[in-house]
Amino acid sequence: MKPLFSSLKKITPGTDLQLYEDHSILDIFLDSRNVPAHRNSLFFAISGAHHDGHQFIETLYQEGVRNFVVEKKINLERIPQANVFLADSSISVLQALSGKKRQYFEGKIIAITGSNGKTITKEWLGQLMDPFFAVYRSPRSFNSQIGVPLSLWPLSDYQDYGIIEAGISKVGEMERLQETIRPDIGIFTNIGTAHDEGFSSLEEKAIQKAQLFKGSTTIIYCKDYPEIAHALHSLPDIINKNLIGWSFEDNSAGYYVETEKNKQGIAIRVPFREKFHIFDVPFTDSASLENIVHCLFLLLNEGIPTKLIQNSLRELKPVAMRLEVKQAIHQTYLVDDSYNNDLVGLDTAIQFFRQQKQFKNRVIILSDMLESGLEDHLLYHEVADKIHRESLDLFIGVGKSISAQNEFFPEKSIFFDTTEDLILYLRDNPLRESVVLIKGARSFHFENIVKELELKIHGTVLEINLNAITHNLNFYRAKLKPRVKTMAMVKAFAYGSGSHEIANWLQYQKVDYLAVAYADEGVTLRRHGIYLPIMVMNPGLLSFELLAQYDLEPELYSIEIFQEYANFIRGKGLPSKVHIKLDTGMHRLGFEQHEMTQLFELLRNNPLIKVASIFSHLVGSDEAIHNGFSAKQAFAFKKMSEELINVLNYRPILHLLNSPGISRFPDFQFDMVRLGVGLHGVDATQLHQDRLLSVSVLKTVISQVKNVKQGETIGYSRKGVAEKNIKIATIAIGYADGFDRKFSNGVGKVSIKGQLAAVIGNVSMDMCMVDITDIDCKAGDEVIIFGKSPTLLELAKSIDTIPYEILTNVSDRVKRVFYSE
Repeated sequence: MKPLFSSLKKITPGTDLQLYEDHSILDIFLDSRNVPAHRNSLFFAISGAHHDGHQFIETLYQEGVRNFVVEKKINLERIPQANVFLADSSISVLQALSGKKRQYFEGKIIAITGSNGKTITKEWLGQLMDPFFAVYRSPRSFNSQIGVPLSLWPLSDYQDYGIIEAGISKVGEMERLQETIRPDIGIFTNIGTAHDEGFSSLEEKAIQKAQLFKGSTTIIYCKDYPEIAHALHSLPDIINKNLIGWSFEDNSAGYYVETEKNKQGIAIRVPFREKFHIFDVPFTDSASLENIVHCLFLLLNEGIPTKLIQNSLRELKPVAMRLEVKQAIHQTYLVDDSYNNDLVGLDTAIQFFRQQKQFKNRVIILSDMLESGLEDHLLYHEVADKIHRESLDLFIGVGKSISAQNEFFPEKSIFFDTTEDLILYLRDNPLRESVVLIKGARSFHFENIVKELELKIHGTVLEINLNAITHNLNFYRAKLKPRVKTMAMVKAFAYGSGSHEIANWLQYQKVDYLAVAYADEGVTLRRHGIYLPIMVMNPGLLSFELLAQYDLEPELYSIEIFQEYANFIRGKGLPSKVHIKLDTGMHRLGFEQHEMTQLFELLRNNPLIKVASIFSHLVGSDEAIHNGFSAKQAFAFKKMSEELINVLNYRPILHLLNSPGISRFPDFQFDMVRLGVGLHGVDATQLHQDRLLSVSVLKTVISQVKNVKQGETIGYSRKGVAEKNIKIATIAIGYADGFDRKFSNGVGKVSIKGQLAAVIGNVSMDMCMVDITDIDCKAGDEVIIFGKSPTLLELAKSIDTIPYEILTNVSDRVKRVFYSE
């Protein structure tokens, strides 16, 4: 089905504001940065709290988009040849359009909901069904009011099954998703406390989620969750449904599932249609067993023989739940999506790839797409169309099928029959200063390409969750008054997380300003594609040339630095933006009240200097005891700023609040706020810590496990003493990595297998030892230094410091991995 634009008014309430030339709709998009600009693209403009898609319509029109759904009237004179449909809600139109397309799908739709395990179950089910059917599955965690219709849109006639994930966070949302998806088969994974705030009870949540299956004929669920069983039995026409309610616990249940450990992992005994079916699965944890049993019952219900299911289970691969950005050799960055390759997944990966601006050179490495259901010439013609849109410096295809269709691809393309051939080529012809998307079907083992190119640093790694940064940014943005801007602090290597990688993500999230400590930090950002305005907080005489060359804006905080910079600017004859810092009580840097007259005179005598902002810094915004002094600072800042504005005859941006100040003082927001450690999930006031997400996880590995007898000593200076027979683990992190020596001798604790292990003896330069007497672990196992437990805050408190210090102390030799769930 390729609906016409004019059909929108037939399937959803709304009005044609303008219909210039009717087009069939091939692509639908909500993100203006990811629109393939052509006459058959349809852009949905959505007005949000911090983003308004309507402001991008004219730009998209200039790029070739001709179809728009809007939520408010716009200037049609600027887009004379466009089709424009006005509705109360663009999301409702999106849902109705995808729902209409779903009606024409002749295969079966499997819908999955629950509190946890939805994505894993969907991905495993897709893997297990791939050998037998043409299966489409929604990309990653596209399960929201927006994600579901976007997931349904790529469904094609050649597919036998579509597997769609659906999630909700409040009452009433599932009814809209049910009308869009209309599943034939349902899987209800489990029920738990995720998104509890939108429901009055667990029972209400289960009932709301169960609405997804109102029209389904078969529903698979675990009876060990009584709320789910009750919710499903409250559905209309329940007697006519095929309910497969299985249990690990109730041996009287008709679908009682037994498990037994074996050498391979676990043997599962599944009763179905008066037979017992035994399967070996390669894992033992309860969550994975629960997810796989849902899959097994569905496969049996669809008539796949036990032996073929077991063969498919042997090929089951781990699910890559996130797209990762990894540092690689020769100054390259890898976007790692090496376990999955299909058309929908390609769209998702390319969208994430577009957001990476570290280097101008762009490379995509892609394998054959297997079991697509399309003939090769049709499949790779479509793939090549997507590749042509990306303005790549190089495309690399791997596999005999894609190589045979090389005529469709850009001129700057090379092809290899096997992954091994490509790896040999890259050893002699390395990629340099590039961003590289690596996306391959499982059988091509593209993880070997990642291993070949990845920067070889020891096993300690700092993982940074970009989605968590977005969550924290939006949490603070929600506290701001309309039109208050946001400056993000990315000084000190973005608090140890990686400056240009974080800056790139914040630029994508449309913050207004960035701030760095020194000019060379700003230069690094500019060289990695950051175009946002950047304030430099500690400019020096030797850095002035860099400031001018890279369009960086210095903070001026004294008469001397102002005069030096003014002389430099006068010699260049170029205008320059600066930021004036006022000292209202910190007594670190800034103009004091008695210097204001001199500052006024300097400003009058230097018309080339344009004041971009006036700001000051609160001394004690993180502690309520200083609220009175903070208010005194705010009033002093307001008075001094007004004096400056009167001299300038224009109003620069005024800003005073840092992260804790945003939490405490909504009346002092002025024109902009500065977000620093709050972005990284730390609320220094502790007022909203439970509302922020942890961004960084520092982890390492166990290098060796030893048994130490009572009375023996451990580590340098023999500071660690075994009070009894103990077991210790040597872990690959030391003070050279940023794990402070203050953590020695039981002060520091790390997490192994979910249990805390205390440091024993002194922390060495490159490693330290921890007591694992009561923990079942081995060499190679993961060790969490900070993350969910212990938290960054807990770690800081244990050595009487602040989270800033812990973050900024993480050494440059520790590899950073940036990922998006």
